Amino acid sequence: MRVAIYSRLLDQSDHREIQDLFTELENYNIQPVIYQPFFEQIIGSVKFHDHNFTTFTASGDLDETIDFIISLGGDGTLLDTVTLVRDKNIPILGINFGRLGFLASIGKEDLKAAIASMADRSFVIDKRSLIHLDADRQLFGETPYALNEFAIHKQDISPMIKIHTYLNGEFLNTYWADGLIVSTPTGSTGYSLSCGGPIVFPESGSFVITPVAPHNLNVRPIIVPDDNIISFEVEGRSEHFICALDSRREIVTRNIQLAVKREKFDVSIVRLNENNFLGTLRNKLSWGLDTRN
Repeated sequence: MRVAIYSRLLDQSDHREIQDLFTELENYNIQPVIYQPFFEQIIGSVKFHDHNFTTFTASGDLDETIDFIISLGGDGTLLDTVTLVRDKNIPILGINFGRLGFLASIGKEDLKAAIASMADRSFVIDKRSLIHLDADRQLFGETPYALNEFAIHKQDISPMIKIHTYLNGEFLNTYWADGLIVSTPTGSTGYSLSCGGPIVFPESGSFVITPVAPHNLNVRPIIVPDDNIISFEVEGRSEHFICALDSRREIVTRNIQLAVKREKFDVSIVRLNENNFLGTLRNKLSWGLDTRN
């Protein structure tokens, strides 16, 4: 078995768990393929007893011989991993070295159990839908998709913008706001939730359209089926605004044509059998811990 390992920058205090990871991989005869910048971070502090490993630097280095990819970090790191996997259908196992961790929901204290489940194939694969961006000019290179959300947002010092929004070409609404979010079910627990959007089950087959600081207080988030094509026209006093896919951003001009739809492929997220979406909600949002209940 070959497993790719991706991470950004980890704290020095996490190196003990990183050592445990590579020790467990060696115990199960799993060959690691390590992201080169991450390998350069840890080479001086992690001991590799078995030197049967390689490195990778880009998505093109990941082929059909990779059985899994392990994301070490928080949800942002896992979102980076999604741009590496693309349509290769490599399952992603997220180990949470960050804070909240809705996506990377396996705690680092469960690292050994996660590797054992991966080796024994005693896990569950969750298919998560993606959102795809089309524009009349190239944006976001070879990865014009996101796991969490697409967002339109005014620049920091600009006044609010008007976002004319259409479903399959039919007018929905004009949002006078700081911005607009179109989230997947996965992204409903992210930026959309912080702006008052609802939590949606991952398998619901929908998009959530959530305004950011709307000028009209009767404007509320709306859930639409994800077989809709949602298109936008943006007006504003500023010539430019921000277009975002997850944590990636580009500055675009207001005359750009934008539309989003469900991506043709899904991404596979590994979870342990004892974990599920309801359990993650209760754990991460501290539901049921109110002493008044």
